[in-house]
Amino acid sequence: MKRDPLILVINLGSTTTKVGLFAGKEAVFRETVTHSSQDLSHCRGIEGELRLRAGTIKEILSNHSVELSELDIIVSRGGLSRPVNPGIYKITQAMCDDLRSGRYGHHSANLGPIIAGEMAQTLGIDAVVVDPPTADEMEPIAKISGLRAVERKSALHVLSQRAVAWRAAQQLGKTYHEVNLIVVHLGGGITIGAHKRGQIVDGTHGLSEGPFTPERAGSLPTMELVEISFSGRYTKEELKEKLVREGGLQSYLGTRDAKAVEERIAKGDEYARLIYEAMTYQIAKEIGAMATVLYGEVDAIVLTGDLAHSPRLVQEIRNRVFWIAPLLVHPGEEELEALAAGGMRVWRGEEVAREY
Repeated sequence: MKRDPLILVINLGSTTTKVGLFAGKEAVFRETVTHSSQDLSHCRGIEGELRLRAGTIKEILSNHSVELSELDIIVSRGGLSRPVNPGIYKITQAMCDDLRSGRYGHHSANLGPIIAGEMAQTLGIDAVVVDPPTADEMEPIAKISGLRAVERKSALHVLSQRAVAWRAAQQLGKTYHEVNLIVVHLGGGITIGAHKRGQIVDGTHGLSEGPFTPERAGSLPTMELVEISFSGRYTKEELKEKLVREGGLQSYLGTRDAKAVEERIAKGDEYARLIYEAMTYQIAKEIGAMATVLYGEVDAIVLTGDLAHSPRLVQEIRNRVFWIAPLLVHPGEEELEALAAGGMRVWRGEEVAREY
């Protein structure tokens, strides 16, 4: 019987760097570093942020006295690469080139595979991604946007959503392939997916549509967006930054910290209350939309992600969607564990990593 592999797991979010070391399924340690808006704004582009994130990972590993030479495999959360089927993929130069260029979208998660790939190459070991966010199972009808030149694309928290969907199905006494679920990942980015008997057949794009989030604008009125785009006030890159990192709560309230917003509400800030409730309103509205995708046959609505720790947010969503299906709440996320499990399957030869 093979020994348990030593697996390094890297998960980069928009404002967090999460690192885990696993001996097989058992976590040796997990650590999360939250990056301030000020630190991220000083990065000035992808190369600057790449240095910040790589330095953070190096510091975490040093603090835990990790001997890199003992690692067997490195696993990263995937980035916004070209659309692929769900599964495990080798981190290749072609993948890293796509992620670095941002041709399929800019997100901090793009940096994880680049860092993992460089580390693995130095150490002479494998590096893989598991269920990348652009894993595409959307039905053809869901890809129609309303303008022929624009196709809706799949880009959501696939790893997080599928992991919690399996748990929710078990909670219901069934398998993932026997249930219809609406899964909502609640974090700096928010995505809502329609899971139809083991496939994510539709979902909100994590960067360009859906509800607004602590830092993203979500879906916007198109005519007004055209006016802003051609106003001369922003370059293309500045406007993208405004939509993805300076939208949502950050735009209205000057903070992307949902807990801080809740504290302002508790102190009587009625404007903060309005904006916060607007966010939960939009989340609930998208849940309703996904219920129609499933013809109303929904076994459960599942909330996950760090924001699902908030009783206030959960209750406000529950108040609007209780009539659709039971609400199951799995706060936090198990992405590190899901990534480690994928790495272990590859290392043991139970699953073959696909070519990108």
